[in-house]
Amino acid sequence: MHDATAPLYEVSDLAALDFDPFLRAALQAEPVIRVRLAHGAPGECWLATGYDAVRFVTSDPRFSRDIVGRPIPSMNRYLIPLDRAVSFVDPPEHTRVRSVVSSAFNRSGMAALRPHVQGVLDNHIDSMVAAGPPADLVQHVTSPFPLHVIGALLGVPAAERPRLRTWADAVLTRARDEAEVERARQAKEDARAFFLELARQRRLQPQDDLISGLQAAVDSGRIEEEELLALVTLMALNGWHAVRNHTSNMVYCVLTDDSLMSRLRSDPDAVPAAVEELLRYIPHKHGVGQARIATEDLEVEGVLIRRGEAVYVSYVAANWDEQHYPAPHRIDIDRQGPPHLAFGHGPHHCLAPLLARMEAELLLTTLLTRLPNLRLATDPRHMPWQKDVLIRGPVALPVTW
Repeated sequence: MHDATAPLYEVSDLAALDFDPFLRAALQAEPVIRVRLAHGAPGECWLATGYDAVRFVTSDPRFSRDIVGRPIPSMNRYLIPLDRAVSFVDPPEHTRVRSVVSSAFNRSGMAALRPHVQGVLDNHIDSMVAAGPPADLVQHVTSPFPLHVIGALLGVPAAERPRLRTWADAVLTRARDEAEVERARQAKEDARAFFLELARQRRLQPQDDLISGLQAAVDSGRIEEEELLALVTLMALNGWHAVRNHTSNMVYCVLTDDSLMSRLRSDPDAVPAAVEELLRYIPHKHGVGQARIATEDLEVEGVLIRRGEAVYVSYVAANWDEQHYPAPHRIDIDRQGPPHLAFGHGPHHCLAPLLARMEAELLLTTLLTRLPNLRLATDPRHMPWQKDVLIRGPVALPVTW
């Protein structure tokens, strides 16, 4: 019998990069707690916030992500999952699908891509400099930069890439009513039709891009067409949305932290360490993502979880676990500690962490080198932040130099 007074966890839009007070309290209580969520099936579920608990739940095969069709408590009133998405598939099927694209995102793949990514970035910074200060760094750089990188990698023609942004905005923003649900469904359908046609073109005329490789994998029987569509949609939308917001948040942190800025100006080689610490520090994700279901009774950090119960995890909370990261609210690029979980953990970790890291490192290094006097052109207290998005980030970053 569980305590009937489990706290209700509702995610509200927080100011700037404020840390979720509910997650802060949960971390100080227990590594795994019972919570109630406002939507989905009535009842309680588990929330893992402690670093060790989150790593355990996300890597132990007794927790399944195959939740499609299961009635479980949810943070969202409206759920619009991607069909056949790798997010909802367990190994070995999950491993089979991911293996088709994993080589494109490995170290050698990233090294080969680096000059192209730097060139794309330089072009966008050139256009911002030409426009003159003050300028919106999001509009000129942190939004179009990852859009054109993921678009080129997939093989989306340059003129069509803005559509990825439109679809991502529709699908990765929390729907508040039926009209927004319909907008997201329509975006999914439009993306599906677009990628289906593009993949069929690549079957006839293969190119050096991911969609050609995925279509070849369909033709050889390694994956199915529906899996191709789910995978490409996932990469296209997240490859823009997550990087746009992660990099905007990082620049915001650098421009509002004088000691961090001076350290990076005097020691550009510290940028990779800064990126890792900012990935840990920034409470990027709204909410707690997708649930896992216990397939048998088991213990997590001394807590008994019964077969069939839903467990959510918070990577954001795990990254602020004081047991592993003393004074987690401080940005300390010399911090010693275990690897952060910003890209997830276990079989369902992010598909392209090396690409996201490279984009962030090149962006910070290039901005600091080319625009050494870069600073915010507005009071940070008055900056607008996006509402109801999957990954938090500013609406705009007005800067001068």
